[in-house]
Amino acid sequence: QVQLIETGGGVGHAGGSLRLSCAASGRTVSSYAMGWFRQAPGKEREFVAGISGSGGRTIYADSVKGRLTISRDNDKNTVYLQMNSLKPEDTAVYYCAADSSPFSRIVVTTRLSDYDYWGQGTQVTVSS
Repeated sequence: QVQLIETGGGVGHAGGSLRLSCAASGRTVSSYAMGWFRQAPGKEREFVAGISGSGGRTIYADSVKGRLTISRDNDKNTVYLQMNSLKPEDTAVYYCAADSSPFSRIVVTTRLSDYDYWGQGTQVTVSS
């Protein structure tokens, strides 16, 4: 089993920055694709960013391209989401997730159903 713990959420100002971390325990996730998703009040959970197990491939939702950056440190079993140029519409609970499928070392997907393990989420609130 993999446990994922997100930290780094809080209140940010529009135009500011926050950095989210997702620490994995129970098993190394170095070969797993990792993703960040978010869910705003009254909305469905949506894909934000993903990174392959090797770190060689990243994908982003159009709404965050150029502002959010996903990265990983496999030695620390940790994934990060650097959030710059924050917007009020970034306000949501952010979830970290792991995809343990055999090809996830080189492939990363946007589909929620492809991710096996989920964290509890961390709240990000952006004030205007």
